[in-house]
Amino acid sequence: MLDDPSLWVLIVIIALALGFGVVNGFNDAANAIATVIGTRTLSPRNAIIMAALFNLAGAATGTAVAKTIGKGILIPEAISFQTVIAALAAVIIWTSLATYRGLPVSLTHGFIAAMGAAGIAAVGTEAVDWGVMGKVVAAVVTAPVLGFIGGFAFMILILWIFRKSIPTKVRNLFNNLQIVSAAFMAYSHGKNDGQMPMGIMVMALIIFNNDPGLWENLSLFNADTWWIILISAASISFGTAIGGWRVIKTIGMRVTTLRPVHGFAAQTAAASVIEVASHLGIPVSTTHCISTSVMGVGVTRRLSAVRWGIAGNIITAWILTFPICGVLGYLFSLLLGLF
Repeated sequence: MLDDPSLWVLIVIIALALGFGVVNGFNDAANAIATVIGTRTLSPRNAIIMAALFNLAGAATGTAVAKTIGKGILIPEAISFQTVIAALAAVIIWTSLATYRGLPVSLTHGFIAAMGAAGIAAVGTEAVDWGVMGKVVAAVVTAPVLGFIGGFAFMILILWIFRKSIPTKVRNLFNNLQIVSAAFMAYSHGKNDGQMPMGIMVMALIIFNNDPGLWENLSLFNADTWWIILISAASISFGTAIGGWRVIKTIGMRVTTLRPVHGFAAQTAAASVIEVASHLGIPVSTTHCISTSVMGVGVTRRLSAVRWGIAGNIITAWILTFPICGVLGYLFSLLLGLF
């Protein structure tokens, strides 16, 4: 069995999928706790522990996004070790570079772009299910817009409800509520992005075993598949526990000045958008949602309250994610095809 080359390829893909989860924890999952750290409601250590636990819970309570990633982007004939490895290598390289630069980017959309391009390199344009890809691309636009509108509208509502309240009481209330909203944000992240390594590993196992029925058995309560969900969730939590400090600083401290009430509004709005998308099986970017929610909350004070230069850098990184990961995925797929 150990002499089977495909077994070693499977092991490499599982290792890369777990590496993908760790990098996701560095970058995307850091967004879940950026505001609660930025407002100093929780210490970095306590915030990271909380986020790791709730990311684990979120990733373990759903499979809809994993199925979209694993069997919705490419036609079955285009799903191979070649395309999966190419996509993983592309998104890990790009996200590691972005994290080093302190730029929050979407691992979800990066992987989808890389996977689609890798499939095109291997099979041709017919490799991509363009209907599913269209929904994902639409989410690239709608999710951040909804995050911005949600953050802005929710903050206005809070200001109106508490307009006659004593500031000290309001501050104390939202100190506690922001912890709840941060937990909700971490949970929703796990339920969406946390399923990415899961979908990748199931794809690899289906290729290895030639058993598409594995998708129907994917459950935390199935004796054959529970470990996939558990180690996927654990990889995200481990990455979060190590901490993506540069990304946390960008979102939580540099985009705009945050107070606990602002953090609560931004996190609740973003997490709500992500939660709805998760139930629909649509992979969206935690990065996009929380970043634009923070901007929306900041604008309620005045336009100049948002540091638009920083915001512009974040948006530029989002825009570059699709083409860069696509090109890398295409090139890696071509190279792997030679072997």
